Amino acid sequence: MLLIWYPKCTTCQKAKSWLDGKGAAVETRHIKDEKPSYGELKEWYEKSGLPLKKFFNTSGLLYKSMQLKDKLPTMSEEEQLQLLASDGMLVKRPILITEKGITTGFREKEWEALI
Repeated sequence: MLLIWYPKCTTCQKAKSWLDGKGAAVETRHIKDEKPSYGELKEWYEKSGLPLKKFFNTSGLLYKSMQLKDKLPTMSEEEQLQLLASDGMLVKRPILITEKGITTGFREKEWEALI
């Protein structure tokens, strides 16, 4: 399984600790140093079944400074994916990718079903 995370993020730290506590074999990837590509984001979005907005870090400073709350509704899916791929800090974290599924954010109940 793959954990896309930002190590300074407390939610990401909590998620990593939780996975470690479960004894999960997890590979980690720093979202800022190795940002997700357009192709990866498109694949994850399609496989996850989640709305595309769930992949945006809506509480992030970059999201707010770019005023994306107002802009996203008028953007195409393609434009949104390109925007997400432009900067890892726009992407909601952590992202858990397993053979069973993909989800964003950390909610123990959802993650339990994926590990």
